Amino acid sequence: MSGRVNGKMAFVTGAAQGLGEAISYMLAKEGAKVVLADINSEKLKETEEKINNEFPGKVFSIKLDVTSEQEWQDTLAFAEEKMSGLNILVNNAGIGEGSSIEETDYEIFQKVMKVDTDSVFLGCKYAIPIMKNYSPGSIVNTSSIAGLIAGHNMVSYNTAKAGVWLMSKSVALHCARQGYKIRCNSIHPTFIDTPIIEGMLNRSNLKKEELKAKLAKQVPLNTIGDPDDVAYAVLYLASDESKFVTGSELKIDGGISAM
Repeated sequence: MSGRVNGKMAFVTGAAQGLGEAISYMLAKEGAKVVLADINSEKLKETEEKINNEFPGKVFSIKLDVTSEQEWQDTLAFAEEKMSGLNILVNNAGIGEGSSIEETDYEIFQKVMKVDTDSVFLGCKYAIPIMKNYSPGSIVNTSSIAGLIAGHNMVSYNTAKAGVWLMSKSVALHCARQGYKIRCNSIHPTFIDTPIIEGMLNRSNLKKEELKAKLAKQVPLNTIGDPDDVAYAVLYLASDESKFVTGSELKIDGGISAM
């Protein structure tokens, strides 16, 4: 533990598992208090206990439907009360459903937009008025390499994550113009070894290692990422080490976007 975010107060969505869990663990390990938010309350409690066992009193949890405007307001108020402030927001919650433009039902498209993009709007809208009182602050929004590079069979996900990318820039410019001392950046991972891989397994006839090898072939570094690859990127953007970085996109893609 080197204390890169000592004294910081963070709110992380999609924190019950996968990238959100890794990010929350990393922030707690490096000295921050963290409120874990997720719609999966059972898994959320397990993650809270696991992190607190190692870093006692560092984390709290609360159930959150990121598509609910009222729940955003309530849970952010909870976070401010529990941590005596808030200066890091990590909008990480997201889903990936649907296929091509012709095959994707409108209801699915709307669902992905609500969870992946509307949630980031709501998080930023209601966190900024709190965060400006505890500056300097940092907002990190999880987009995807799919927010920069399109695929024929992911119209909903491409659209939603591209929205997160440009929204992050707009938020960054707004906060700078207002003099809030709140930075906002987006991160863009590619294939990461998280529970999402399990979902992909269910749609294929491959074993896990076979699927990982197949995905790795699409990456110049010939491997998929680990959750900590993303967590370290968030740690940098959340810390004061990146105090001159705002409105940027950080690609965690093993070189895919360089091709």
